[in-house]
Amino acid sequence: MATFFQDVYSVWWADLRLLRHLWLRFLITSLVSPLLYLAAFGYGLGRNIEVEGAPYLNFVIPGIIALTAMNTSFNYAGNKLNVDRLFYKSFDELLMAPITGLSLILGKSMIGILRGFVVALLFLLIGAVVTQAQAGPLFLFTLLLTCLTFSFLGIAAALMAKSHQDMATFSSLILLPMTFLGGTFFSVDQLPELMRLFVYIIPVTHASQCLRASFLGNPFPWLSLLVLGGYALVFFAACMQLLRRASV
Repeated sequence: MATFFQDVYSVWWADLRLLRHLWLRFLITSLVSPLLYLAAFGYGLGRNIEVEGAPYLNFVIPGIIALTAMNTSFNYAGNKLNVDRLFYKSFDELLMAPITGLSLILGKSMIGILRGFVVALLFLLIGAVVTQAQAGPLFLFTLLLTCLTFSFLGIAAALMAKSHQDMATFSSLILLPMTFLGGTFFSVDQLPELMRLFVYIIPVTHASQCLRASFLGNPFPWLSLLVLGGYALVFFAACMQLLRRASV
């Protein structure tokens, strides 16, 4: 077991070392989008509006946190691996190293999990100051699971990509629709039934539902948490299968 964790840390170490030198730039650039969403939707469009019995500002902040965790975890896990595979060719060395595929996938996902979790927590602090709301253990657990889920998705996308443009295409076709259709800025209950069924297929919808319920003190949607965990397992299985193909 000790060897397993050492292998995971060894894979993670190179990405972590790079982050140590760029942490300030990383924090500043990662917070730009959520702060713009907060200004545009929370203050610009949502002033004096209530959604599901709560002020729109309180309603939208958990959605922005889910969105931030999704984008940050996916981009930093996926793009880093994509560059390592296709530009530096350093990923081939990891494939030849005497470590398990599980250690490799978890080690590569850790940088996305760490960055997504840290940025989301910083934005949560801003949201808590603005709304006076509090986040409990379920909120933090859901946030961590969200970062894990989309880190695995980013790794899967990077393992499938045959060029750097493929990652941009994946983001445009998958992440961008989830950004605006994942229940982050609006109540899913207001949608037509057919559209609602489609929205509930999106994993970030379940992340938003869980984070929002915990943030607002509403009954917690355990089914959504299970669905989110199911997506994490599916994306992890996809990573393992794609890794086996890359190792052949």
